[in-house]
Amino acid sequence: MYQGGTLVDALGIELVTLEKGKVVATMPVDERTRQPFGILHGGASVALAETVASIGAYELVDKESEAVAGLEINANHIKSKTEGIVTATATVLHQGRTTMVWDIKIVDEDNHLICVSRCTVAVLKIKR
Repeated sequence: MYQGGTLVDALGIELVTLEKGKVVATMPVDERTRQPFGILHGGASVALAETVASIGAYELVDKESEAVAGLEINANHIKSKTEGIVTATATVLHQGRTTMVWDIKIVDEDNHLICVSRCTVAVLKIKR
């Protein structure tokens, strides 16, 4: 599934844990992920959230006949962050035949909540 040269690389996202129904990844808060006022860009947090949800969803489908794609995502930015690392933990809330719903919490090094997100992922049938 993973290919280099993508947004994942551009944002410095690194996969930490990959289990059935749970994914953990980190992302730096640096010049790649800050907005002009020097704080973590909300879009970078959303990209991290959708990344972990999509990776998790892909691990739960039949890779021979199915693919996944983000269908809807929302995010509440709780606390700002100017530097360091954030960690996203995604857990599956609903695993259906055509959709999955994932809960994502992004925290800092002190386990302070930075962002909470929910992502709906479509399960797509593919023809080979």
